[in-house]
Amino acid sequence: MDVNPIKALANANRLLVLDWLRDPEKHFPPQRDGDLIRDGVCALYIAEKLGVSQPTCGEHLKVLSQAGLIEGKKIKQWVFYRRDEERIAVVKEMLNGDW
Repeated sequence: MDVNPIKALANANRLLVLDWLRDPEKHFPPQRDGDLIRDGVCALYIAEKLGVSQPTCGEHLKVLSQAGLIEGKKIKQWVFYRRDEERIAVVKEMLNGDW
């Protein structure tokens, strides 16, 4: 984790991604490969929903991943992302001053 989580959260698109990944079945269609809950959401679906190019989406996902807020899992040639709820809880405590 080499990106400050505060920096990672200082972007509207990254906040949207984190919100969508909180309830992936509500925000994304079923996937051919990978379970939305267990494996996460394919980066292609995230890019499409954000309305950005795959490279732009990849940069957002990279920042969130380097901050430890999401984790990626490779299935075949695709990468699927889901939230790291433990790390998010730690960051929330930090933001509330409970550290």
